[in-house]
Amino acid sequence: MLRATASGVTLAVRAQPGAKKTAITGVYGEGPAAQLKIAVHAPPLEGRANQALIAFLAETFGLPKNAVELVSGELSRSKVIMLRGVTAEKAKKTLDDLLQ
Repeated sequence: MLRATASGVTLAVRAQPGAKKTAITGVYGEGPAAQLKIAVHAPPLEGRANQALIAFLAETFGLPKNAVELVSGELSRSKVIMLRGVTAEKAKKTLDDLLQ
């Protein structure tokens, strides 16, 4: 789900657009293929769900929006998000706290 890179961390996400509210709902899959499951309030039209997902992750990890980038999966539910300026340890702790 999390992978450390030179500039931050990549996060594998499984998005569920059109939900009642934006929230982390659990983990999709197991092992190295696991993805963080996030329900997104915005509809999957004109990139609105992707923008809402980026804003939600920026707020969750305490980052400015320009430090959160969609790396792959623009038109897919499975996405990879780059979180710049976050260590793997901090990201893991944040996720562990949210998933309890």
